[in-house]
Amino acid sequence: MKIAVTSTGKTMGAQVDPRFGRAACFVVVDTDDMEFEAVENNNISAGGGAGISAAKVVIDAAARAVLTGNCGPNAERTLRAGNVKLYTGVTGTVAEAVERFKAGKLTEATGPNVPSHSGVNS
Repeated sequence: MKIAVTSTGKTMGAQVDPRFGRAACFVVVDTDDMEFEAVENNNISAGGGAGISAAKVVIDAAARAVLTGNCGPNAERTLRAGNVKLYTGVTGTVAEAVERFKAGKLTEATGPNVPSHSGVNS
């Protein structure tokens, strides 16, 4: 299964980025063999619609779940429409987050955990 983790860098040792739509990049990990690729988030400085655009990047990467710190309502709706599960409140390194996911220690979000535009000036 492929999952996308919001990240401050392009490695498994990078920290989870607390912002979804304005994350520096997404580390897309295949949980079966732990192979990964980093996908840069070109929406980081978008004036608006960053969450929706970022969600489309995740969907296009064929990820079935997203691990992040925070996610707003527009991105959450787009992810849900793309059948991507959302896990918020995630911290630590990308590798640690993936291991917690694989161990069943993360709880799927039931909705957004921040309001629209919350990461604009972060």
